[in-house]
Amino acid sequence: MAVIAVALSGCNAVNPPGTAGSARATASPTSGVVSQVFDSTSADSAATSDAAATGYPITVQNCGFAVTVDHRPDRILAIKSTSLELLLALGLADRVVGAAFLDGPVPAQWRDAASSIPVISTGAPSNEPVLGLDPDLIIAGWESNLAPDTAGDRGRLAAAGIASYVSPAACRGASQPKKLTFPMLFSEFEEVGRLLGVREAATALVAQQQEELAAVPKLDRRVTALWWSSGSDTPYVGGGIGAPEMVMNAVGLENIAAGVDQTWTSLGWESIIEDDPDVIILVDASWSSASKKMRLLEQNPATARLTAVREHRFVTIPFPASEAGVRSVDAARDIARQLAALGFGSR
Repeated sequence: MAVIAVALSGCNAVNPPGTAGSARATASPTSGVVSQVFDSTSADSAATSDAAATGYPITVQNCGFAVTVDHRPDRILAIKSTSLELLLALGLADRVVGAAFLDGPVPAQWRDAASSIPVISTGAPSNEPVLGLDPDLIIAGWESNLAPDTAGDRGRLAAAGIASYVSPAACRGASQPKKLTFPMLFSEFEEVGRLLGVREAATALVAQQQEELAAVPKLDRRVTALWWSSGSDTPYVGGGIGAPEMVMNAVGLENIAAGVDQTWTSLGWESIIEDDPDVIILVDASWSSASKKMRLLEQNPATARLTAVREHRFVTIPFPASEAGVRSVDAARDIARQLAALGFGSR
């Protein structure tokens, strides 16, 4: 293990792996029973459905906050790629006044629509440029995007007339999903559609993704896998309850970190070598490229003996597709295609 530490010590990457008036949000956390899907569709779901059917205001529970949208939001700030891509998939580019903290290029099918949207920050935006956009709603990929040292505390934003919504898949604490599933993710798409007044577009998006997911082939035998996002001394990998596990399960892969009750987790090289995964999924990010991780595995004597490394069984996935969002189904389909190219059969 000392050999591993010496060979990999110089390559640690940062773990990423987080006058409106048309919308508002209450500042106090909510209480009560969290639903089996998301807390954002809990006790108020029936009332929310009625409100959506007849118009605004609409209130949902989101990561412990009651979020009320009084009128259709027309000035939306998207923080993180998953937020922007959902808005683009719903056909709402003309209502997005800004984006921030994007994890990679926008997919080709939405590139033209996104070309006129200003990116106000390459990292988590601070409060001042956010207020400068005069948004009526902020949709964020991580709870940490809405904090005093980033876009702003959710309570204070609400007091300024700015509603905020965090991807329920990224909720922490009592609101964190026990284990993310595609039905939960699709529920998020539909809820955002209701909040933004595009319910039919959201329903159509979910129907399309359900059809595409059903067509993803599953492996015909047991195949184990490691989902490596970043880090080197101690790899940062997909755990047993988040998007990586959800996507791997969709193609029939067995996650060697499935027993870890976290979305993302650190996993020691000793454990990885002991489990000797059949396949290694490498997340490709600007701060931790797939090719760099591949070289680290191949050049270190200890990891070079792993079956997946010896037989070059690598699967790559872009970072934006590694988090729960509209590209999750595409991620499963892409991984299935790469597994087939590596010689793994499906049923």
